[in-house]
Amino acid sequence: MQPRRRDQSAGRLSVDEHRASTGRAMVVGPYLKLQKINVGSHAARSPQARIEEAIGLAVAIDLDVVETGIVTLNEIRPATYIGKGKVEEIAGLVKANEIGLVVMDCALSPVQQRNLEKAWSAKVLDRTGLILEIFGKRAQTKEGVLQVELAHLTYQKSRLVRSWTHLERQRGGFGFLGGPGETQIEADRRVIEERIARIEAELEKVKKRRKLHRDSRARVPYPIAALVGYTNAGKSTLFNRMTRAKVLEADMLFATLDPTLRSIDLPHGTRVILSDTVGFISELPTMLVAAFRATLEEVTEADVILHVRDISHQDSEAQMQDVQDVLKALGIDEARRGRVIEVWNKIDALDAQARAQVENMAARVAPDHQPLLVSALTGEGIDALLAAVEDRLAETRIVIDLEIDGADGAGLSWLHRNTEVIAKTIRDDGKVLLSVRADPTKAGQVRARFTGAIPVS
Repeated sequence: MQPRRRDQSAGRLSVDEHRASTGRAMVVGPYLKLQKINVGSHAARSPQARIEEAIGLAVAIDLDVVETGIVTLNEIRPATYIGKGKVEEIAGLVKANEIGLVVMDCALSPVQQRNLEKAWSAKVLDRTGLILEIFGKRAQTKEGVLQVELAHLTYQKSRLVRSWTHLERQRGGFGFLGGPGETQIEADRRVIEERIARIEAELEKVKKRRKLHRDSRARVPYPIAALVGYTNAGKSTLFNRMTRAKVLEADMLFATLDPTLRSIDLPHGTRVILSDTVGFISELPTMLVAAFRATLEEVTEADVILHVRDISHQDSEAQMQDVQDVLKALGIDEARRGRVIEVWNKIDALDAQARAQVENMAARVAPDHQPLLVSALTGEGIDALLAAVEDRLAETRIVIDLEIDGADGAGLSWLHRNTEVIAKTIRDDGKVLLSVRADPTKAGQVRARFTGAIPVS
């Protein structure tokens, strides 16, 4: 195993300085050799980058990471994932450092997890379990708590199969005939399935309530702009910069979990609702994608999607692919990605040479898909971003010329509430000439309310 000593002073977050650590931990990165993996997959990243991300996940739940290491694999062992020699080597490190938790940056089967816990006499957590722990700690709203619990139960249900020997015990039957009754594993599975059914019923109510909220927003001319991106790409900092809100922002993975919505005014007066969503990550557990589908529907319904990338990160391209994979899973395919604007964030973290390279890369992209370079921390490029959002929204809106009576105050008020007034002229005869830009769903209402309305585009 390639050891990587953890600097005790590194990676400590100001927001966690007064929190107690949840235990001494070791992070192990068991990665297949490059020739064994598929090009373009998460595993194709460098082992160093992958282990650093795993350490970041562990630190995000206040684990005291005292030892880290990379294990290079020729093949995955069915019983323990890694070879017997590495299992024994790690067992020595666990005992010497009094480690109570080993994080394996991979997906372990229940049998592999059980065997490793026996060999190391310590709790073992795989990547899926670690991400679930983070989500469980960060969820604040009732909806978020329900979604995380659903994902936890789905994960635990798969862990019941031969994970613990006590689950083989049987309970006595009911009635006069007796009999062996149900096994403990059957009883536990039944309890979990009943709880899952109750949570899914509650989340269905949440889904309907969110739809009502979206329908009510559809009745006013406020388009939706959703921020998406890899976790720690700077979405919350950008959200705060654009809305002057105070959403938690920190240099940690999954700093924010529950979605936040705020209204902002664009340069020419268009009001939009900006939505900050949960960050994505490579190998995001499928049960989490399923559990958070109701929340992520805000993204699927958005008029504009701002894909925020940490352009200073060494794996920015791979992170971009991971986000696109999640968007595809949500049904936002290539045909609908005209709504996506790429935002290359953290340009303040680049030196002069790296910045020049990034600017050249952006300049070579087709104008219709050209990324915007911003710094959410310093505010650089924010004005251009807001203008780009307004321009993208204008592409889908219809411009209508109107002539109305200047005494029609109610009509003028309605237009200002339901459309974007881009030009207004008052004639000597008291008539008002207006050019308004309306969402396609509102254009019909404008024509029906104001006779003589002429769509010009």
